[in-house]
Amino acid sequence: AMYAFPQITLPPKAIAAAEAAGKVPDTFYALALLEATGIVVVPGSGFGQVEGTWHFRTTFLPPEDEMASVVQRMKEFHEGFMAKYR
Repeated sequence: AMYAFPQITLPPKAIAAAEAAGKVPDTFYALALLEATGIVVVPGSGFGQVEGTWHFRTTFLPPEDEMASVVQRMKEFHEGFMAKYR
């Protein structure tokens, strides 16, 4: 398995949408990723991140031949999420 803990910079509109939904922004992002792609990540807010920063933790477990596809789905989701909330 490979673990990653990337920082994400969320636009103010995404943070406002998260607050309106009663969610922490990185939890809002993680749930949107799950809903859109079926990919599960853990919000970084559960790990004591620095206030005002957003992260998620992921564990890569797909077979090696599926890794590129999973990364591509995450990339496409992130680009769409950012475009939606800019």
